[in-house]
Amino acid sequence: MAHLLTAFCSVNPSPSTKTYLKLPSQCSSIGRTSVTFRSCRTLYRSSISFRKKSIKPYQINATAASIGQDVENRIQPGSHQILDNGNSSKQKRVMVIGGDGYCGWATALHLSNKNYEVAIVDNLVRRLFDLQLGLDSLTPISSIHNRVRCWKSLTGKTIQLHIGDICDFEFLTEAFKSFEPDAVVHFGEQRSAPYSMIDRSRAIFTQHNNVIGTLNVLFAIKEFSEECHLVKLGTMGEYGTPNIDIEEGYITITHNGRTDTLPYPKQASSFYHLSKVHDSNNIAFTCKAWGIRATDLNQGVVYGVKTDETEMHEELCNRFDYDGVFGTALNRFCVQAAVGHPLTVYGKGGQTRGYLDIRDTVQCVELAIANPAKQGEFRVFNQFTEQFSVNDLARLVTKAGKKLGLDVETISVPNPRVEAEEHYYNAKHTKLIELGLKPHLLSDSLLDSLLNFAIEYKDRVDGKQIMPSVSWKKIGVKPLTVPA
Repeated sequence: MAHLLTAFCSVNPSPSTKTYLKLPSQCSSIGRTSVTFRSCRTLYRSSISFRKKSIKPYQINATAASIGQDVENRIQPGSHQILDNGNSSKQKRVMVIGGDGYCGWATALHLSNKNYEVAIVDNLVRRLFDLQLGLDSLTPISSIHNRVRCWKSLTGKTIQLHIGDICDFEFLTEAFKSFEPDAVVHFGEQRSAPYSMIDRSRAIFTQHNNVIGTLNVLFAIKEFSEECHLVKLGTMGEYGTPNIDIEEGYITITHNGRTDTLPYPKQASSFYHLSKVHDSNNIAFTCKAWGIRATDLNQGVVYGVKTDETEMHEELCNRFDYDGVFGTALNRFCVQAAVGHPLTVYGKGGQTRGYLDIRDTVQCVELAIANPAKQGEFRVFNQFTEQFSVNDLARLVTKAGKKLGLDVETISVPNPRVEAEEHYYNAKHTKLIELGLKPHLLSDSLLDSLLNFAIEYKDRVDGKQIMPSVSWKKIGVKPLTVPA
C-alpha cells in the first residue's frame, strides 16, 4: 500500500460550492477544473506523469440550512474584541490550523462560540490516515463541510474553511492574505508517536510535515502578519522523564559559579516528539531574530470527547480514537472496558504523564489568545491539569466500570515503546492557572460519562484495532501495509 497519495484534486460538488482538496505532499499546485492533478516530489517514486497547473486556493463559506432545533440557550454569550492601535475595536480573527482534528475541531467551535472570527485551515489528511490504516473513529463524524454548515445553521456564525496543505507556501500565503489573522492556533501536525514509528516513510512524513509546515507558518507571519500571535500546540513529551522537576519551558542553573536561565533540556522519545523539539527551537529562534510573538503550549495527554459546542448537534460530534496508533490511554481504557476487553497496560505501568480534559484544551487556547505574548517573546506553558500513571488510570477505570456493572480486568502487555516504566515525574503547570484556567478534574462522574459514552457506541468498535501493533524497535524501511 502506498503510504501517501501524491496528487491534489479540485472538485466542484455543486454549482454553489467549490472544494479545494490537497492531499499531503512536499510541493503543491492544483487545477481549477473539476479534477486536475499535478505530480511532485513524493515519498514514493511514481511513473505516472500529471499535467501541471497552478491556481489560488478556494475559500469555503458555509451556507446555513435549517436544522429545526432550538439551541439558542446553549450558545454561550461573550465578546472577544481587540483594540486596533488603541483606538477602535474589532472582532479578533483566529486561524485554526488543523481545525478538522480532535483538538482543533473542538477549539474552532469554542472560539467561534466566544465571538472570535474563525477560519479553519486543514488538508484533511487525518481522515486519510484512517483509510490507509483501516482505522475509524468510535463516533461517526461528519464531513468538515457539513460540520461548518451545521454550525452556521445553529448559531448564525460563519467559520471560514481553507482546504489545503501548509507545507505548500503558496496556499498558506493566500490563506493568510485573505483572512489576515490576529492569532494562529497551530494544531496542523501529525500528532501520533506510534504513527511516526510505523516505518521509514511515515517517520520522514512526520518530520517533514511538522517541521516544514511550522516553518512556513513562521515565514507567513513574518511576511504578511507581523503582529500575529502564534499559539503552537507542543507536547509534554518533549521533556521526557528526567529525574528532576520539569519546569515550564526554562530552567535556571548554576554551573561553575555562573548562573543562567536556559531552555529546559529535551529528551524526545519518538520521531514525532523529535519533530516537536525542532518546532520549539525554530519558533524560539524566530522570536529572537524576527520579533515574532509565540506561546508554546506543551500539552499533556488529552481525554474526553464532549465540549459544550460539540454536544449541540450530532453533526458537530468530535472524533474519538481508541486504536493503538491514535488513541490516548484513558480513552482507550474506557472503550476496552465497554466491550469487555482487558485493559492493556504497557509493561510495568508506572509510566506517568500529565493529563487534561478536552474542555480544558479549548479553555487553555482561549486564555493564551486573550493574553498574548509580547513582541519577540517565546512563552512556554505546560498544559495539563493532573498527573497519573498508567496503573492509576487502570485502577480508576476498573472502579468506575464496576459501578456500571462491567467486569473490568487488566493485563500487562509487552511495551512496544522504548521508555522508562518506573520513574520520577513532577511537572510544573502554574502559568495557565494564573491566567484563569478552571480545570475539569478527573472525577467519578466524568469517568461514568466516558464509560457510558463508550458503551453507547461499542457496536462500532473493531476489536482488531485494540492491541498495539507498532514497535519502536522493529521499525523498518519497508512501508507497512494493511492486510485485506
